Amino acid sequence: MTWTAPDINRVDEHFNADERTTLEEFLDWYRATLLHKCAGLTSEQLAERAVPPSNLSLLGLVRHMTGVERSWFRIRFGGEEVPRLYDRDGQDPDFDDATPTAAEADYAAFVSELELCRAATAGHDLDETFLHTRVGKQINLRWVYVHMIEEYARHAGHADLLRERVDGSKGS
Repeated sequence: MTWTAPDINRVDEHFNADERTTLEEFLDWYRATLLHKCAGLTSEQLAERAVPPSNLSLLGLVRHMTGVERSWFRIRFGGEEVPRLYDRDGQDPDFDDATPTAAEADYAAFVSELELCRAATAGHDLDETFLHTRVGKQINLRWVYVHMIEEYARHAGHADLLRERVDGSKGS
């Protein structure tokens, strides 16, 4: 039997919350939006490439965002010594290696990573900083939240087009 991505319930953010709650809820809404775009699709459909020669697929986006979440929240901000995901000498394995056979495991890894990232930031102030070694600057947690919202917003547009290409579905 072929695995199918489960339905997801997206919860709207509060419209009059404090800064931290607003950032967390917007980020969670975008996280859920990516899963919503995958809902009801089979492993094969999730791994389907948009338009050759592009390697873009919904499953590739899930894998990509799993690695991005881990990198920003757990490795950089949290200082956890965990391996980077889908890393292969500057290539694009999060998209290149997105295959139907790994779809269920990749989806589960994304959902699990979200919980680990939430735990890595729980109780931390938005003004807490870390040194981003590649750019040589101190970055605060607030910036990471805004950056992640921007990252998801950009990829949500990709996900809209990919989903429409796969099965004709349109909408938010």
